[in-house]
Amino acid sequence: MRLFLASTLTLLILTCNTAVVGAESAAALDPVIVTATRIPTPESQVASSVTMITAEDIAAKQYQTLPDVLRDVPGLNVVQSGGAGGQTSLFMRGTEARHTKVFVDGIDVSNPASPDGGFDFGTFLAQDIEKVEILRGPQSGLYGSDAIGGVVNIITKSGNGPARFTASIQGGSFNTFNQSAGVTGSSDQFHYAATIDHMNVAATPVTPHDLLPKGVRRVDDYTDNLTGTTKLSYDLTDQLDVGLVGRYTETRLRITGDNPNLYPSPPEGQQTQNNTNSYYTRGTVHLISFAGVFEQTLGVAYSNITLNDIAPATDGPPTTYLGDRLKLDWQGKLKLDSTETLLFGAEHQRDEVRQPIPASTVTDAGFAELQSTLSEHLFNTLNVRYDNNDRFGSKTTYRVAPVYLISRTDTKLKASIGTGFKAPTLEEMYQNIPAYGFYANPNLRPETSFGYDLGFEQSIPAYQLTGGATYFRNDIRDLIAGNATYTTLINVGRAHTQGVESFLRYRPLKTLTLRLDYTYTEAVDDVLREPLLRRPKHKASLNANWQASARLSFTATILGVSQWVDGNRDFSVPRLDAAGYTTVNLAANFALTDKVALFGRLNNLFDRRYEDPIGFLQPGVGAFAGVRVTF
Repeated sequence: MRLFLASTLTLLILTCNTAVVGAESAAALDPVIVTATRIPTPESQVASSVTMITAEDIAAKQYQTLPDVLRDVPGLNVVQSGGAGGQTSLFMRGTEARHTKVFVDGIDVSNPASPDGGFDFGTFLAQDIEKVEILRGPQSGLYGSDAIGGVVNIITKSGNGPARFTASIQGGSFNTFNQSAGVTGSSDQFHYAATIDHMNVAATPVTPHDLLPKGVRRVDDYTDNLTGTTKLSYDLTDQLDVGLVGRYTETRLRITGDNPNLYPSPPEGQQTQNNTNSYYTRGTVHLISFAGVFEQTLGVAYSNITLNDIAPATDGPPTTYLGDRLKLDWQGKLKLDSTETLLFGAEHQRDEVRQPIPASTVTDAGFAELQSTLSEHLFNTLNVRYDNNDRFGSKTTYRVAPVYLISRTDTKLKASIGTGFKAPTLEEMYQNIPAYGFYANPNLRPETSFGYDLGFEQSIPAYQLTGGATYFRNDIRDLIAGNATYTTLINVGRAHTQGVESFLRYRPLKTLTLRLDYTYTEAVDDVLREPLLRRPKHKASLNANWQASARLSFTATILGVSQWVDGNRDFSVPRLDAAGYTTVNLAANFALTDKVALFGRLNNLFDRRYEDPIGFLQPGVGAFAGVRVTF
């Protein structure tokens, strides 16, 4: 039935008889999107909802971490336990935090040893990012497990041209002191890029005073993050090149945990040490054959993540989570003719947990995608994927995404239908806790989803105005949750999410651009008939970029989030209403010379005091300034 709906959707758009011309010339000016199809594709030909954030955007707003980059993106809710470096989850289109796939330069960076297999966005620094593509909607037809809500794809900076050195230093509120340095360039066939980035925020007030027991003093949270990256490639011939990327991150957090010996559990007077070491690397071989008709890439990636928690006043060893992943992948792209491109590939992945339990799982997968130009104004993408896991068996997923362009009116009509799944984690299947009467369930099935969206985009060039809206829905089944007595986990949950993402972009002056985004999200537990936690219904952002002169630029961001349902800090109260909030951030950049630039920003300008999540204060007003040198 669902495949029939997908085929019918494409056929209905094919029957449109609106005359259009000039789509190819318009596409020539398009930004290029990679994540939606795994093939560089003009944005006008992409049906999926994608937001792209570039290195220029990051520099203009002076984003320091990945949560900063993602916070005002439509369709996302970023939840960070405190300030910079705090544990951060991402809820995409109302799905669970574990339902977003995250890649860095082709590497799956999720943690196989974490309870939900998710990725902590709070540990990722932003200085080496070239661009981030946020792809919304079920995407397992291309990317396999975890992509129920969508995909975040991070591409770091590459080297080309003469050597370019950049260094910066920054300080400010909350005892912030950050430094970064990097080099990019190329020499003949050798291309190189390397960065080292250090963030230290030593005094962030996170714990609300009213939660502390009488006589217990609040200790501000501390974070220290050191990240080193490299990206190398060598052109052996005009048709053959090899590449290597590597990323190492060492984080040291001092956070206020809750006393596990009391219930309700108050914050403790001493801090928990949370130390993480993560290493990711991937090597590739890329070959172009038959005058560009056939292109293929072979890759091998390895990641290792170690997390240690040392609770206060504990004489025993730290709680350790240690996991690694080895993945081999091959992808081929065959240009059948000028209107049809066939993409196909295969993957072999082994995930292993060494602590707290010894366990492993292997997944083999194959996928295919047909990207078609059906006419000068109609484009379609169809993909299908088969995953076979040695623990839970096989899963087949798909996606269909047609686009119809009406150049006469500068209108884009888009739609997509697809499926997604999230495999149970090794901890969910094998981690027993007999002291609490809890036993894992090795018979868990994957969580699954069926989703679709319908939207349009409209440009009015005479008024420098562009707008659009997209309706989305995602039905999720077999959610993994505790049984009635919480002695094990079972596939019992059902939920649906639906809503609208809309935007309006206006350029009243050549030097001034305004963009307004609004997202309405409804996320409901279909078993309990109540809203899911940490999903605000309303989110709006207004971004302004003003190039005041050749050397001076300003940006302003207003972010408003409505109230949502949350639990209190230790979930002794499982459901309560959290107050919404509005924040204002300002940033300025001034090029003192061609080589020296000054920058400064004000975060939370009006000192809005709020908790998100409940029990964790977000930073008040903060002022930061620095200098950047390039030569």
